[in-house]
Amino acid sequence: METKKTIPRVDLPKTVRLDTLAVREGLPRTAWGENSEALFLTSSFVQPDAASAAARFANEEEAFTYSRFSNPTVMMFERRLAALERAEACIATASGMSAILLLGMAVLKAGDHVVCSRSVFGSTIMLFSREFAKFGIETTFVSQTDVAQWRSAVKPNTRLLFAESPTNPLTEVCDIRALSEVAREAGALLAVDNCFCSPVLQRPIELGADLVIHSGTKYLDGQGRVLAGAVCGAAKLIDEQFVPVIRSAGMSLSPFNAWVVLKGLETLSIRMAAQSERALALAQWLEDQPAVERVFYPGLASHPQHALAMAQQSGRGGAVVSFIVRGEQQGGPGQARRQAFQVIDQVKVMSITANLGDTKTTITHPASTSHGRLTEEQRQAAGITQGMIRVAVGLEDVHDLQDDLARGLDLIG
Repeated sequence: METKKTIPRVDLPKTVRLDTLAVREGLPRTAWGENSEALFLTSSFVQPDAASAAARFANEEEAFTYSRFSNPTVMMFERRLAALERAEACIATASGMSAILLLGMAVLKAGDHVVCSRSVFGSTIMLFSREFAKFGIETTFVSQTDVAQWRSAVKPNTRLLFAESPTNPLTEVCDIRALSEVAREAGALLAVDNCFCSPVLQRPIELGADLVIHSGTKYLDGQGRVLAGAVCGAAKLIDEQFVPVIRSAGMSLSPFNAWVVLKGLETLSIRMAAQSERALALAQWLEDQPAVERVFYPGLASHPQHALAMAQQSGRGGAVVSFIVRGEQQGGPGQARRQAFQVIDQVKVMSITANLGDTKTTITHPASTSHGRLTEEQRQAAGITQGMIRVAVGLEDVHDLQDDLARGLDLIG
């Protein structure tokens, strides 16, 4: 039975652009006329009568009943992110990883097969290779950038293709249009983690993806305050396959966290522009440092997928730069790890933490943090070496960031 839609929408012109949607989309104001979005800190909602309660809990009538699966503040975030991603619908979750968990529970079952980039975030690899495998779901990991590998990995029981673009931390870019064709030929869904770009730089649905995954913890919030996640896609798919799971499983986003990320979305566009500009300047500087062996940043002409990234990512490279310190081939992984640690330990401005997307620049050693739970074989397959350092560029003066890295790089130069 189709749900009767009764929750009103904001009265905005259909022609408003992305920056306006980032500030204005959501729910209409309450009777009190607040200008900032209202924060509904309540676990449940009072119903007018028993019959209405029955209809609403049966999903026959759209209404707020219980905050595990329906809350006004959370809906404001969902509507706003869906609008930015050019998606019909969005469902919010407690974190980015819970969004991927919800994806698996919603569209996969025992006996299904997944094709996934081997370069995705370490926890994503663990979720697909270990946790989903417990329930009879098989995953084949392939090259992020080789479309032929994706196509050859498809099986009759393939139900999902999953990619990040760009990846964490190598910033590899996949051809989303090409992968969408592979998915359609296989009768499977294509899901793209858009965490690094956000809808300001890249909108995978416009490129053919079926679903977009977000860790709202990162750029959507933008200031390292809360955890949040989301899945965007077609309304029918979200309503029929995702909503029933979250009602039962409850990987729900709290209203307070939803409100914080709503505030973050208002400045998303200007933050991404400013952080991307600084990241490009830092990446160009790193390429000139004698102690640096290689720099990974889509905005550099040296990046293998530079042209594709500029086409897919609105001409910007994003805010994450990774690089490898020199000496790994001569001194081995142990020496490379010690040198990477030495560079990281010399910073006085950057924050040593594995989070990213903050206005404060963060620095981390992926092989021992974000990808630390992988086996060495998995890390090598993903290209994560012991000499690699990842910098998520914030809003500080880029010259101060260069000085921060120079202290450590000069020691190993």
